[in-house]
Parts: sequence; C-alpha cells; structure tokens
Amino acid sequence: MKNLKLLRNEAEISQNKLAEAVGSTQQAIHRYEHEDYEPDIATMVQLADFFNTSVDFLVGNTEIRNRIEKVEKYDLNGEEAVFIDKFRKLSTAQKKGVDVMLDTLLDENRPAPQNPRPRGR
Repeated sequence: MKNLKLLRNEAEISQNKLAEAVGSTQQAIHRYEHEDYEPDIATMVQLADFFNTSVDFLVGNTEIRNRIEKVEKYDLNGEEAVFIDKFRKLSTAQKKGVDVMLDTLLDENRPAPQNPRPRGR
C-alpha cells in the first residue's frame, strides 16, 4: 500500500495506534506499509475511512487524496462550485470547523427573538 506510511506519518500516529483503530495488529500495518502483504478489501476500506481518503489513493492508483463522494443534483453557480471544491480538500477536523463557523454566522443573521413587553398594572 504505497501511501499508507505517508498518511500515517502525516497524521503522526504509530503503527500500533492505527492497528487498534482499524482492528488489526502492528505487525500487519508494518507488512502493509512495506508491501509484504495486502490487506483484505474490508481492511482497505477501514484504512481509507480512517484517513478520509480513497482506497485508490491508499494503494497508489491516484494522486487525488480526497474521497469521491456521492454527488446529489444541485445547480451550483461558479462561486458555490469553488467553495465545494475547496471544502472537499479539507481534513475532517477542518470541515467540522467550517461547519461550526457557518452555524455561528447563520445564528448571527437570525433576528433576535422578540421579548413581550410587560403589561402595566
């Protein structure tokens, strides 16, 4: 698996921690990285999911890191398409940060609830 070690090093995670995360062993991760042994499809999918990438990138079939996601039919203008392209290149943590920021911006744009005025006695 040509890019497994690259992804693991970028994530600063040990072989042992990665093995625990995907239900494997440190020895198996070592063998995958040195291409002594190929994991089964389920393990490849788990590894790709862990690193938020595609199996194709993991095994070295493509240089495109981001996972191809199911595309729903949306009519995007140019600005929206650029935003989506940039968003897809973010890490999972970065995407969560953008989501929080968008929620905050949307909350700021909502009108404040009107408090009823107390009635005079």
